[in-house]
Amino acid sequence: MSMALVGLVAGMALGFAGYFGGFSAFLLVAALGAIGFVIGRFLDGDLEPGDFFRPRDDRHR
Repeated sequence: MSMALVGLVAGMALGFAGYFGGFSAFLLVAALGAIGFVIGRFLDGDLEPGDFFRPRDDRHR
């Protein structure tokens, strides 16, 4: 599935949630979509749990 199609489906879901459920439903769908995206990246092997929990690099001081 192309990223354009995924974006289209996500946009339509957010649009329906915003129209029928109001702003709080829009935020809920957006948050759950973001969580699902991160979980999907983990399952695909593109992210590792250590990517979020590594200490900061001292080079940027």
